[in-house]
Amino acid sequence: MDTLKNLYRIGHGPSSSHTMAPRRAAELFLAEYPGADSIRVTLYGSLAATGRGHLTDETLRETLAPRPVQFIWKPGQELPEHSMGMVFEAMDASGSVTGTRTFFSVGGGALLGDASEGASYPFSTVEQILEHCGRSGRSFWEYVETSEGTSIWPFLETVWAAMCKSLETGLRTPGILPGPLGLSRKAGSFLSKARLLDAEHRSEALLAAYAYAVAEQNAAGGQVVTAPTCGSCGVLPAILYRLREALHVDQADILRALATAGLFGNLAKHNASISGAEVGCQGEVGVACAMAAAAAAQLMGGAPSQIEYAAEMGLEHHLGLTCDPVAGMVQIPCIERNAHAAVRSLSCARFALLSDGRHRISYDDVVTVMAETGQALSSLYRETSAGGLARIYKRRLPETSTES
Repeated sequence: MDTLKNLYRIGHGPSSSHTMAPRRAAELFLAEYPGADSIRVTLYGSLAATGRGHLTDETLRETLAPRPVQFIWKPGQELPEHSMGMVFEAMDASGSVTGTRTFFSVGGGALLGDASEGASYPFSTVEQILEHCGRSGRSFWEYVETSEGTSIWPFLETVWAAMCKSLETGLRTPGILPGPLGLSRKAGSFLSKARLLDAEHRSEALLAAYAYAVAEQNAAGGQVVTAPTCGSCGVLPAILYRLREALHVDQADILRALATAGLFGNLAKHNASISGAEVGCQGEVGVACAMAAAAAAQLMGGAPSQIEYAAEMGLEHHLGLTCDPVAGMVQIPCIERNAHAAVRSLSCARFALLSDGRHRISYDDVVTVMAETGQALSSLYRETSAGGLARIYKRRLPETSTES
């Protein structure tokens, strides 16, 4: 299982799979073919179907500049290895191809074949990890530290600082999000209204404001942290920020919660997928909810079995969630979905703490079902904007361009 340093990635939105990974692919290609006069990029599957809405072409032009870039869009085709393929071709002044390389964006900003930074996780299922924790007396975060080494803590400090910066910037930034939908930012307004509510309702409103703040930053192309993706980046920061206020926990507690959340995200990434193009939004917002539920349960004093139960519920109740971004943009339903998942994650944590942690369906089981469900979903509902909400919106407002 891979290091958390390849799960939590600091970068610019709006999409880890459509902007962060293509940017990295372009940088690797340029390093291999620095003398190219121009470059041709062929995008397949979801990269082609929603690439313009996700700013894939703009990101690649910026990264490959000043060389001219020609794009070929093949939304109806997928390469055998993965649904999110991209082929780069270097060309000389005469237009002849001098080199080619194929990359695959596999979710969370990662490319297929990305090298691990050396973490050694001896177990890759929750069942194994729970058994280990029971024998050793270790918690989930201590298992992460044992596997990653103490260098994980400075890294998570950087991750937490970036999460806080994106959240706080989002709260104080007004305006309209880029793109044809004309959506106003709502985080700041939500925060103002939350302060007027009674204590019972204030917490949920604050969670929504915090999740919106990060998700809106992502939609505007701002800097965020994949948790586990850009499209779901608002869920975990919202929970951690809110519980830091409510429970008065210190920095060490937050970093340990980040470690535990990352462990559950990594298990889903390793044993299934966190790519919306591969398994739908259950792999993005669903996994983010599981990560946040685990973090919340730990911060509220849960035992490992209760933490695992919280994560299991967070993912279980997002099974089958489709990825159908309107106009191919990470705005509708993505921003609102981050807020609902943040609220649900806290509910899952509280429910788990009511129990003794024993339950019939494990997190491992739900991850397996998520992978099976994702493969059963039609491509219409796996980040192509060809079905679901995206199709309804386009049909209702034909003047709104959702061209890819």
